[in-house]
Amino acid sequence: MSMHRLSGCPSCAEPLEEGDRFCGVCGYAVTAPPPAASVDHPTIPLPTAPPAAAVPAPAPAPGWGSVAAAAPTLVDGPADWTTPAPEPQPEPRPAEASYGIGTPPEGTPWGSPEHAHGGGPDGPQARYDLPGGAATPPEGTPRGGAAPEHEAPYGAPQGQAEGGKTCVACRSGYVDTDGYCEHCGHAQPRERDHLEEELGSVAAVSDRGLRHHRNEDSFAVAATALPDGSAATVAIVCDGVSSASRPDEASAAAAAAANEALLDALPRGAHPQEAMHEAILAAAAAVNALAPETPGAQNAPACTLVGAVVSGGLLTIGWVGDSRAYWVPDDRAALPRRLTEDDSWAAQMVAAGLMGEAEAYADVRAHAITGWLGADAYDLEPHTAIFKPDHPGVVVVCTDGLWNYAESAREMAQVLPADAAVRPLHSAQVLVGHALDGGGHDNVTVAVVPFAAAPDTETAPEPEPGTEPEPGPGRQTEPEARPQA
Repeated sequence: MSMHRLSGCPSCAEPLEEGDRFCGVCGYAVTAPPPAASVDHPTIPLPTAPPAAAVPAPAPAPGWGSVAAAAPTLVDGPADWTTPAPEPQPEPRPAEASYGIGTPPEGTPWGSPEHAHGGGPDGPQARYDLPGGAATPPEGTPRGGAAPEHEAPYGAPQGQAEGGKTCVACRSGYVDTDGYCEHCGHAQPRERDHLEEELGSVAAVSDRGLRHHRNEDSFAVAATALPDGSAATVAIVCDGVSSASRPDEASAAAAAAANEALLDALPRGAHPQEAMHEAILAAAAAVNALAPETPGAQNAPACTLVGAVVSGGLLTIGWVGDSRAYWVPDDRAALPRRLTEDDSWAAQMVAAGLMGEAEAYADVRAHAITGWLGADAYDLEPHTAIFKPDHPGVVVVCTDGLWNYAESAREMAQVLPADAAVRPLHSAQVLVGHALDGGGHDNVTVAVVPFAAAPDTETAPEPEPGTEPEPGPGRQTEPEARPQA
């Protein structure tokens, strides 16, 4: 083997085998003479520097990362070196009222004060998720950028003043006069769909529920002064009969009329039980006035009513229909009681001894009411009862939208918060929430009325629920049944 054989390609250094005439990688002819060394041919002749003067290595130009890519051009010597002019930088993008503003121009240091994407070391940090890179938008600026001065805030219709009612769905649009959001088109809940009121020692909450398209319940709470200077508290709850026409108007008219009658009679010194009786009659007249003028018209507006008055150490209850009142003592070791008896088919069957309570209330006709307020009522028979508790407690006045989920007095006492006497509004909210959690199949309305017993009062025997101040007309054996409220 010849000692002068090439071991590698002169062009690409690929190993060669004996007998190869061409490189198997680059195709170089290995038998050809080696290529001549490359010679630099500069455009401008380079003068020879004096041998005694050592030329230091050139410093990199400011702002450039590679010295080789931007080497200075020598002209006459080190003192006359010049740096090529930097390439023009792209203009900073203008601030936009949108998200994703992007990154700053290439080569610009983070936080540099030269562009609009950030401040200097002492300035605010850049935020690329906010318009203009601002760290914090100006106070009151809508998300997505400030609206021009001549435009309304985002989502607001033209001409809508700031501070209008905001959509409950998108939380940004404003509600028009038709009850729809101008931004997302969502129909807004009616004001009556959920109502809350607290007045001193009485509070009430009413909710549409989860299945009905409107709230057909209504309530009224009030307080007034008696002739002796003591206070009287009033709570009225009404439930519109869904199978009747305009049930929401009927319940509103009845609650308002009964409340007004009580506030007129009690300050004049009327006995609370008598005042309650007259208030129910006034409520019935108000509902009757809603009936069509056509003689013999059927399906007139109708509702039920239950009310409570706390005055002078007495608790007065009045009702027509199947809305109820419960007594829950502050001392939960004491026995709670239901203070009303329903005007319903099931109650009539039990009272007549024809069916047991469990069997009667399991029947599909159980909640068909036999007493109501309305022009087509079979027989108006207001029920009133007066009690004189010897211990403090609260009265829960409610529609069947609540007691369907806590029917017995014991169940109601278990749901009612222990601090109901000092937090009546919270307690009413808890009771409504209990019904909604249970399914909310009906409108739900409840009033919570605390009762503080005087420590030195003598205990009077409590009449049974449903007893009247005077004997009223006897009930029919087979009363006409009204469909369920």
